[in-house]
Amino acid sequence: MLFFYAFSYLGGKNAMARTDERTALCALNKALGYVPAAGHALLQHFGAAAPVFDLEGAALREALGPYREFADQLDGRLLEWAAGELDRIRSEGFRMIAYGEEDYPSLLAECEDPPLALYFNASSPPAAVFEMRPSIAVVGTRDLSPYGRDWCRRLVLAMGEASVPPCIVSGLAFGADGIAHRTALECGLTTVGVMATGIEKVYPWQHTELAGEMVRTPGCAVVTDYPTGSAPVALNFIRRNRIIAGLSRATVVIESKTKGGSLITAKYACDYNRDVYALPGRADDVRSAGCNSLIRQRMADIVTDPEDLVERLGLGKTARRRKAGLEALLGRKYGADSPLIRLALVVKGRPGISLDEIVRETGWSWPEVQERAAILETDGFLETDLLRRCTIPAKIV
Repeated sequence: MLFFYAFSYLGGKNAMARTDERTALCALNKALGYVPAAGHALLQHFGAAAPVFDLEGAALREALGPYREFADQLDGRLLEWAAGELDRIRSEGFRMIAYGEEDYPSLLAECEDPPLALYFNASSPPAAVFEMRPSIAVVGTRDLSPYGRDWCRRLVLAMGEASVPPCIVSGLAFGADGIAHRTALECGLTTVGVMATGIEKVYPWQHTELAGEMVRTPGCAVVTDYPTGSAPVALNFIRRNRIIAGLSRATVVIESKTKGGSLITAKYACDYNRDVYALPGRADDVRSAGCNSLIRQRMADIVTDPEDLVERLGLGKTARRRKAGLEALLGRKYGADSPLIRLALVVKGRPGISLDEIVRETGWSWPEVQERAAILETDGFLETDLLRRCTIPAKIV
């Protein structure tokens, strides 16, 4: 948390009774957004952003050190703009989360160069978006091959079946980003889109409807660190990629050429000591050259199986593997054709199902169901409560 100055600032070109800390951070984010190290150096020196705007001339240039070229921008006009910016985003239903505030994403705050301000558009509060579930970045080229599209969907769908469903983070671009976001929504996962424009403008415009669905879906969001009115210039995407990596505990690269935003995101993830995974491709496929290079340089682990990736991401097992694992376990115990396996799988698919409901679903007689349930319960594969509702113990699945 940042320290807040409680005293009044006197004198100087920006003389004012008190500089609001959020306004100061918004102002610094605009002026120093492309060099976040400068903003964080000032915060470390002063303990807060507001005191920066009490300085002028030589004192301000000295405080900026190697970033003294920005001194002329840090004046009262910038503070006036920032105050108006905060009013604008509030009036349009957006939020700004300032660095050091409780709502600031904890994973992003761990990075060495997090944005001083994060614009936020969602129907849920920030904690419900950033802190409720593990975040996994899924990125790749805009020019995805059919192979890449298929694997992007398969990987996200597998995460949707995980014991611990993650939040999918990507960049709202064409190709892998759009497929990752849409598939996440399709299979009930939450997803966050990080934009390279102002919060009020979606780029590409063809994803306006997608972004709107994300904003309306609980637990999803669209974010950016760019002030309102920012255009999608090329340099913005490089700066945007560090936020995708910073918000995520791991990054999965689907397809990438030898130069591209996905490789930049992967590099940021490595710099932040986060895990990186890459989908391999043919040796002569230019769209897989970047992924193959990441794997060859051991910057990324290879992805060859969706269920295996889910487990390596620390998300538990997929529903398919949990079912297969239960079948194999009971098969070894009772034999592959045992009716006890069917009973256990019925309960696995409908936790809390009663014995009466099992009779109706299986067509077995009541004594058969009762006897088989008793065997499974005695052997520790089934639990029943006082109302005879059945579940498979968590340690089994």
